[in-house]
Amino acid sequence: MENIDKKVITRFAPSPTGFMHIGNVRTAIYDWACAKKNNGTFILRIEDTDKAREVEGSIEHIIKSLKWLGLNWNEGPDIGGPNAPYKQSERLESYLKYAKILIDKGFAYADPYTEEEVEIMRKKAEEEKRPFLYRDHRPENPPIWDGTKPLRFKVKDIKSYEWDDLVRGHLKAGHEALDDFILIKSDGYPTYNFAHIIDDLEMGVTHILRGDEFIASTPKFLSVYDALEIKRPEFVILPPIMGTDGRKKMGKRDGAKDVLEYQKEGYLPEAMINYLALIGWSPVDEKEIFSPKELIELFDINNIHISGGKYNDEKLDWVNKEHIKRLPSDVLEKYVFEWLPVELQNKKIIPLIVERISKFGDIKIMLEGGELDFFYKDPIYTKDKLIYKTTTPKQTLKNLEEAKGALVMTEESEFTKENIKAILMELSDKLENRGQLLHPMRFAFSGLDKSPDPFILSEILGKSETIHRLDNAISLLNE
Repeated sequence: MENIDKKVITRFAPSPTGFMHIGNVRTAIYDWACAKKNNGTFILRIEDTDKAREVEGSIEHIIKSLKWLGLNWNEGPDIGGPNAPYKQSERLESYLKYAKILIDKGFAYADPYTEEEVEIMRKKAEEEKRPFLYRDHRPENPPIWDGTKPLRFKVKDIKSYEWDDLVRGHLKAGHEALDDFILIKSDGYPTYNFAHIIDDLEMGVTHILRGDEFIASTPKFLSVYDALEIKRPEFVILPPIMGTDGRKKMGKRDGAKDVLEYQKEGYLPEAMINYLALIGWSPVDEKEIFSPKELIELFDINNIHISGGKYNDEKLDWVNKEHIKRLPSDVLEKYVFEWLPVELQNKKIIPLIVERISKFGDIKIMLEGGELDFFYKDPIYTKDKLIYKTTTPKQTLKNLEEAKGALVMTEESEFTKENIKAILMELSDKLENRGQLLHPMRFAFSGLDKSPDPFILSEILGKSETIHRLDNAISLLNE
């Protein structure tokens, strides 16, 4: 991708047939990064010609998903542009224009057959154990096309095709890959095989990035390029995203989630971009954590992989946690507080929470599990929970009273986790085991088997509440 002598124009062209999943999103990320890296244009186009499969609200969902990720486009259905409109259903005149050119050049004809007749021909081919090729059944004198019948492309030159892909290198397919295919359906809408070629031509698209499932159809595309005598764009085949077992391509039926579900679960958009970019591509320096801006600087089509990459929730969580660590303190506070009830919105609690989460949705799990209850109400526990291993209740009581005495003498302004730790460590070092003091203090503050260190808890609770909870534990031991 270095030394490009023409403006790079990429397009992301999803169909509005449901939610956006990670496979769609990764393609959009690469399209976006490729254009931005080369100071080019990134176009959002909606391929909505398959009306039978269109799902209401999908276009809005696509736009919302991309905006959440920050993949801003230069031209699109919501912002317009010099090549408007950007919905295929609104570009029918363009397809008719080029369809007439193909008809005039003898590369297209009206399909006179009914679906039932085509099915009969197909079954006969199966019975004779030969591939069904529509070109073997071309009508000798097709009717004039008036839009009521499908318009088919006529493959005049039955030949092998060769082409270059910027990722896969030199590719080729035999003549058996060519057949007469539908350009425009009887409902007046074009097929993908025709529409995207015309759109890319009129929008000046220079680089087409798409999945490996399109390799088999490429000879069809090439035959249309040749028939219209137009220059081919650069082809970039992307590797598939494999499921967690690495055996099967991940799709909606295999657990691929709506990308906005990740937003609801508290993932950061920049972490999603980072993680998905790495499934099938890697920077030269093998850097694993980068911002969207850094991705643009690092991105190079030459580093897209040929083989598929495996989706892994644990890796995504790790990447997201690394991005959480990078957040400025004010932004981090905003994110954390969005998940906390008002009574817990204390800045001192943020480091403790961040230490225990990989995504902000984990805060909800902590709340539901009662892990944060002790920050705003007295913990409930039994006397035996305060006793560390073989330590006696009497010794535990003595240890807590000494700790209370030392903390009471600490000035409010010096009641920090560092000072508290120094005080408690000095006391616990005199004991047979530090746990004889730290364990009962941890329980006195949280009531939990697993919780942050007592010094951290003390600072968050404050001096008054710390002493109050030690008094509660001491009273319990005195009973």
